[in-house]
Amino acid sequence: MNFLNLEINPKNIPPIDPDFIPMALFNRIFLQNAKKPICVSVERDSGKRAVYDTHVTGTNIEADRYYIERLVKFLLWSKGGFKVHICGDDDLAAYIKEAYSDSGKYAFDAGFMSRVYEQPFEVGALPLINKPEENEISQPVGGNFTGCRIGFDAGGSDRKVSAVIDGEAVFSEEVVWHPKITPDPDYHFNGIVEAMKTAASKMPRVDSIGVSSAGIYINNRTMAASLFLKVSPEDFDKKVKDIYIRAAKEIGDVPLTVVNDGDVTALAGAMEFDDNNVLGIAMGTSEAGGYIDQNGNIKGWLNELAFCPVDASPKAMKDEWSGDIGCGVKYFSQDGVIKLATMAGIKFDENKSPGEKLKQVQDMLKNGEDAELVRDIFRSIGCYLGHTLPYYYDYYGFKHVLLLGRVMSGEGGNILLKTAKKVVKEEYIGYKFTIHTPDEKNRRVGQSVAAASL
Repeated sequence: MNFLNLEINPKNIPPIDPDFIPMALFNRIFLQNAKKPICVSVERDSGKRAVYDTHVTGTNIEADRYYIERLVKFLLWSKGGFKVHICGDDDLAAYIKEAYSDSGKYAFDAGFMSRVYEQPFEVGALPLINKPEENEISQPVGGNFTGCRIGFDAGGSDRKVSAVIDGEAVFSEEVVWHPKITPDPDYHFNGIVEAMKTAASKMPRVDSIGVSSAGIYINNRTMAASLFLKVSPEDFDKKVKDIYIRAAKEIGDVPLTVVNDGDVTALAGAMEFDDNNVLGIAMGTSEAGGYIDQNGNIKGWLNELAFCPVDASPKAMKDEWSGDIGCGVKYFSQDGVIKLATMAGIKFDENKSPGEKLKQVQDMLKNGEDAELVRDIFRSIGCYLGHTLPYYYDYYGFKHVLLLGRVMSGEGGNILLKTAKKVVKEEYIGYKFTIHTPDEKNRRVGQSVAAASL
């Protein structure tokens, strides 16, 4: 297929979505004729900075702009930042500055990053010779089981807590709660404190508290999180930003570490594999990501893969929240299953929740109803994934990928996994990483126990 005067023809095409254009292949074809060196720098909190050297054509202006705008978006949502520099091309810098202005196509992204880092969003131009130096700081995380520890995992439908003594879970509890539909932040606070106090009562003392929670956390503070979706901005600033810090003080003066649940997923994988350099991807309500580097550390990156572009097709589905198209949330989550099922002609009761619609599709496969059609849904997601993992690899360089979440459960998950491995093997020769799904031990221990080791 032709896109921006580039011929991109994947061998493996999603059977239900033949218009899919893998970003990995777009980048590969584009860079074949890109010889002009440029650099993109993205700066986040405390002067930490990601620097990415690359090339553009200098002649195919439309393709150059598309390549750079998607590169900037990927770097912002995978690593985070509020200050972008385009080094070596003033025209592209001006284009990106306009795109990330208040009236630009990426106004949502700029506003989000500005709120997360509590800084105005900036885009500037620099000569290539003056490109900023990379400044990445990794932080050791996990694997510390000595003493009496509380691990708390805040999920969207349930909260889990574990009391762990010298690496052994002496108590674990799972409680249903409804944080995403509750506007009162005291509901969240009281639920967190109750869980921590229950775990504390099962041990002679508490030496540390580790928290795994969906969202973005900087210095243990909540900067953005869907768990508090209904909380007003005023209450968020007043009661949610420091909610875990306040909750931990109810237990005592003990060390606290709050980490994004995606990073804890990757940590649980590293603990299971007894190895590092792990990218964790959870396909459920959304697409959650996390990364443990080759030294077993976290980088302080956002790893919000749900908002990273994976499909270059102009026909790609729009994400309702950000307004952008072709981003991971519509490919590697229950939304992706529902999208493909609808394209395939499957009818849903619109009163059903997205989770219930996912279960309907999985039950159809389990019961043999339109089985081949439903298999094509999971083959399509597997094809998406097989093309996307090498794209992620180009930025992360991981050794292991851990896949989990409701979309990966059952026979559909097996079909998805098999297809993804086939695509990587056939189209991305030379990419050396291993794809895993969690074993029963990992499922049983869960993120609350892994969080206890933070």
